Amino acid sequence: MSLSLLRRFARSMSTAAPSYPFSKLAVIPPAPATPPPAPLLKGKGLMAHLSDTLPSPDKLKLLKTYFSKRHPLRILPGSVLSVTMGHAPTQFTGVLLSVRRRGIDTSILLRNVVNRLGVEMQVFVASPHVKDIKILQRAGGGTGQGKVGKRMRRAKLFYLRDSPEKMSAISAGLRG
Repeated sequence: MSLSLLRRFARSMSTAAPSYPFSKLAVIPPAPATPPPAPLLKGKGLMAHLSDTLPSPDKLKLLKTYFSKRHPLRILPGSVLSVTMGHAPTQFTGVLLSVRRRGIDTSILLRNVVNRLGVEMQVFVASPHVKDIKILQRAGGGTGQGKVGKRMRRAKLFYLRDSPEKMSAISAGLRG
């Protein structure tokens, strides 16, 4: 390409209206703005959308207590959890490897060994599919809602993927 053609191409690309760079006659007009539907202008579709997407008050309570950074009842990695869901598989029990805190999009990663095969499941806490989260054993000892035991030394326990005997020791309540 010649230098003048490149300059003309660059000049035409710097204009605000999109156009074909080699001809001034071929100007692409912008798409016309379409107004929103009448029910949406009255706010009728908004509440149905919000009730579908916003988490319920019990899910917000779960997020504020169990998955907070500083709450005394927070769930620490190494805990054994049981998650009940509304679809298959209906219940999954495993060791908590990590908590990914992203506000409403907070998710947890559970790992278990099923039929001598390691299975991991990422669960979004505020999902409408999640019915219940039960704490079977807290990290480092203690069961249920009570005291918090010794903490694990890491925030993400991905090293348990390589050592299933440590993971089974954690789920059995032994320190390994």
